[in-house]
Order: sequence, then structure tokens, then C-alpha cells
Amino acid sequence: MQLAAISFERHGQQALRKNDARYLFASQETLIPVVAAELSHLLPSMALTFVPKEQSYLLMALTSLQPNHNLYVAPNTGKWLAEYIPASLRAWPYHMATPPGADAPILCIDEDCGLLAPKGEGSDFFEAPGKLTEATQKMLSFLSHIETNRRLTQDAVDALGAAGLIQPWALQAKKDDATVPINGLFRINEQALNALDANQLHELHGKGALAIAYAQLYSIQQLSMLEKLAGAHAQLRQKAASATVDAGFLKDRETIDFGGLK
Repeated sequence: MQLAAISFERHGQQALRKNDARYLFASQETLIPVVAAELSHLLPSMALTFVPKEQSYLLMALTSLQPNHNLYVAPNTGKWLAEYIPASLRAWPYHMATPPGADAPILCIDEDCGLLAPKGEGSDFFEAPGKLTEATQKMLSFLSHIETNRRLTQDAVDALGAAGLIQPWALQAKKDDATVPINGLFRINEQALNALDANQLHELHGKGALAIAYAQLYSIQQLSMLEKLAGAHAQLRQKAASATVDAGFLKDRETIDFGGLK
């Protein structure tokens, strides 16, 4: 990834081509950063987890129990195989980042995305010096909203960690013919959560932390989705040479129908 701040001097004569490969760029992303505003959309299809960072944790959506593999991205086509697509992926190749010496994050783009083109051959970045196009301005607003919620989400996760409610997650995965433990993933300690007194619960609720805690616990049932997606990947690879897929397998919205799990 090569992030660069969006500027007229650097990008005034450039545009962004349409991404025909869809979400192939995320095909090796096992963990996707998410924010609290997305929880209700994520719960029907994705398991949530925490990963340690410095003295706290980050809230993530889990896409596979195998490293460098994202089961939610269809092989070859890059279609997203669930109803909801995490906001950070929908924003790609745009990002918010804070350059050295800056006080706040600014709009950046990954110049290694492979989608940059001369002005007029895609969605232009600027209309004129200092004036973003409508499309670029919408992306800035979208990412600014995500960034605001990211900070609120991190404050809530920090509160969960400080309250001793985050513990290692004893998960296992199949590797060849063996079952091996997975390290580095964390979950809510439900027993500790249930032992909190009214004052502690009120404080966590005020920080938005309880919603994240319960969302993570409820999302655990979606681990079964990973096994079903693995089966879907196998079928999609078998059908890669064909232009059609079994009737009912993929819906109009490019989702896989798992019955009651939608």
C-alpha cells in the first residue's frame, strides 16, 4: 500500500477507473476493521472478534480461520458473498490517514491500487484547483463519518478492556488432517460481563461499550458461516469456467442463501 494525500498538485490530472475486480483486493484480509455503527448490519453474517494493539484491542470482523484468506470474497470474480459489505472495504482505495505533523486525518488514496488513470478516463478527483468533484466529496464525507465513529468505537473497546471483559478466544481450525489452536483472537468474557454491578453496567452503557460486548457474543454463532462459505468457494472454483451457477445458489444481490442465517 502506498498512501498519498489527495491534492490537486498530485491528482488534479488524474481519475479513478471503475474497479471491475470488485473485492479481490481484500481476498487475503482475514480480519476487517469495523465500527459500532455497522454492528446491526454485520451480525446476520459475520463473527466479530478483538485483536490486541498496543495497550488495548481493535474490533474486527473475522473472514476465515486460515491466515491470509477471506472466505467472503468469491474466487476469480471478487464478489462479496454476504448481504453486507464492511464500510472500510466499500471505501477502498480511499483511506483516512494522519500525515506526520498533521492534527487530524485527511483523505488519502492507495496509489498502488492499480485504478489510477488520466483525467477523463474515470471518475475525476478534482473539478478545479481546490474543488473536489462530487464523487470525491461524497467519499470524503463517508470516510469522515467512519473516522468519527471509529474513535467512538475505540473508546468503547478501551472501556471493555479496562473493565477486564476481553479474554483470549479458544478457537481451533483444521489443518491438513489435524486440529490446531488459533492464537491472537479475543472475545468477550460473558461470565465477567454478567458479574458487573449496576454502576459498572451504567458506565459501560454510557460509552456505547455494552452494545459492542453483546454484539460480539451474539455474532459467535456466525462462525458456522465460515464452513458454509468454504463449501461455496469449492463450488465456485469448480464452476469458474462456466458462465452460469446453479439456480438459487447466488441471488440477484450476489449473496449466498444460507436459509435462516440471512
